[in-house]
Amino acid sequence: MTIIVTGGAGFIGSNFIFYELEKHKEDRIVCVDSLTYAGNLSTLEPVMNQLNFRFVKLDICDREGVYRLFEEEKPQVIVNFAAESHVDRSIDNPEIFLQTNIVGTSVLMDACRKYGIDRYHQVSTDEVYGDLPLDRPDLFFHEDTPIHTSSPYSTSKASADLLVMAYHRTYGLPVTISRCSNNYGPYQFPEKLIPLMIANALADKPLPVYGEGLNVRDWLYVEDHCKAIDLILRKGTVGEVYNIGGHNEMKNIDIVKLICRYLDKPESLITHVTDRKGHDMRYAIDPTKIHNELGWLPETKFQDGIKMTIQWYLDNKTWWENIVNGEYQNYYRKMYGNRKEM
Repeated sequence: MTIIVTGGAGFIGSNFIFYELEKHKEDRIVCVDSLTYAGNLSTLEPVMNQLNFRFVKLDICDREGVYRLFEEEKPQVIVNFAAESHVDRSIDNPEIFLQTNIVGTSVLMDACRKYGIDRYHQVSTDEVYGDLPLDRPDLFFHEDTPIHTSSPYSTSKASADLLVMAYHRTYGLPVTISRCSNNYGPYQFPEKLIPLMIANALADKPLPVYGEGLNVRDWLYVEDHCKAIDLILRKGTVGEVYNIGGHNEMKNIDIVKLICRYLDKPESLITHVTDRKGHDMRYAIDPTKIHNELGWLPETKFQDGIKMTIQWYLDNKTWWENIVNGEYQNYYRKMYGNRKEM
């Protein structure tokens, strides 16, 4: 079958494409990406010449372009990774998040209605649920947990989720949604916590940690996420939401200290900076549903996954150094350069 993967030049999207092309060699993958700052075409270099792969530079908000692509490719499945995803950027400039994450989603679903598809899958986030208190480790996000967003980013993703379910209910569009915890692994853009700390530590630069670094996240190796989405596409129930989590909660400060130890760097590099606005305290997902219905469980232990991730960044310095030396560096100075140390 033909699968359109939007946002496929980004972190999770590219890893999903690699997984699908390896796991399902009979399928055709069409990657759609507008190549904004976080989309990196060099990431897809290993598969660009494969006969069952096509790259199309296209903004999902471009209705005419999206419709033309559907006419050309006649896809059976759409997997929508395309999204502005960095919380800090959404606080700084919410509008682009509303445009890409909500309007772009509606354009894709209108194309699905017009041309017909077997499945539309929306890749969402656990951030739509808000956060959990640090003193209640017994609480987890379930699929029926009420949406309670904290940032323009999570609000835009929640809005897209509601829109997807509305298209299912109103038009009968065959949809599924997945909401995942924090991912880590190869090809992650170096504004996110783990690659940022690896890059800075290797350069002996300060490691900026928001507040005291006590915020807790549930970490999942990106390939495990890709396997879960693949299962949902092929065996999941239309109209359902599936939570994908690693049952691996860690404080941000502990992640940073772990990276320092692996790279043999002093913890004195850690610099506590003014916390971000509306910073959620704890995310924790209960993945019981996807385990019971589809048999999925995370396979990569964090101690193994973080070693593989650090080694990948050591082995692929050119990939991320080209990013750090470019536009991202200006953004980095804007976000962290004027924050007060604590």
